[in-house]
Amino acid sequence: MATDGLKRDAASAAVDRFVEDGATLGLGSGTTSAFVVGRIGEKLAAGELRNVRGVPTSESTAALAREAGITLVGLAEARPTLTLDGADEIGPRLANIKGLGGALLREKIVAAASRDGLVLVADGSKAVDTLGARGPLPVEVEPFGWETTFEALSSLGCTPRLRMDATDPGRPFVTDGGHYTADCAFGPIEDPPGLEAAIKAIPGALECGLFVGLARAAVIADRDGVRVVEG
Repeated sequence: MATDGLKRDAASAAVDRFVEDGATLGLGSGTTSAFVVGRIGEKLAAGELRNVRGVPTSESTAALAREAGITLVGLAEARPTLTLDGADEIGPRLANIKGLGGALLREKIVAAASRDGLVLVADGSKAVDTLGARGPLPVEVEPFGWETTFEALSSLGCTPRLRMDATDPGRPFVTDGGHYTADCAFGPIEDPPGLEAAIKAIPGALECGLFVGLARAAVIADRDGVRVVEG
C-alpha cells in the first residue's frame, strides 16, 4: 500500500478511537494531520461526531479545518482535550522528532497544553530504534543573530543547515510565527531529554523538534494493519 494510504488508515483509526463528542482537539500540521482533519470532517458531516472544536497549529491546518467544518478556537478560549499530530520519527518510549513540516514551536505549545497529551499518527516508516539516525533534528530559531545561534548549535555536535523556502530557494523558509528553521544533523541521539535541554539553553533557539514525555500513544499503520502503541 502507498504511504498516503497508510497515513489515511492511521488517521482514521486514531480519530475513531480517541475522538469523542464535545472534544477540543489540538490539530497538528503536515500531510498526516491533513488526513486526521479530513476524517474528523467526515464524521461531523455524517453526524457521527458532534461539537468537536479544533486548535490549529498552523495557518494551513486552520484552512483545512474550516473547509472540513470544524469550529476553531484559540488557547485563550479553551485547552485541548488531546492533540492528534504526525511525527517524522517515533523512537523508544514514544519520544519523537517533529518539525519537518515547519510548525514545531506551535505544535509543541499545543501538545503541552493538552489535558490528555499527544496522540501520534504515522505510517510504519516513522518507527525507529534510535531518534536522529534517519534525518535532521529541526530547531526553530529567532532570525535576529541566527548566525551566532547556529554556531552555538554546532558546538553541541551537529551540522546545522538553514532551511530555505521551497518556492523561492533564494530565501529562508519562515514559519507562521516569523522564525527560521535550522535542520541539525546530529546523527543518532542517545539522550533526547539531555539534548533537548541543551538546545533550549541557547539564546535564539526557541524550540527544538524533540518531543519527549508528551505522547501518550501512537497509532501506526503498515502493511500488516494498524497498531496502537501506548506510552
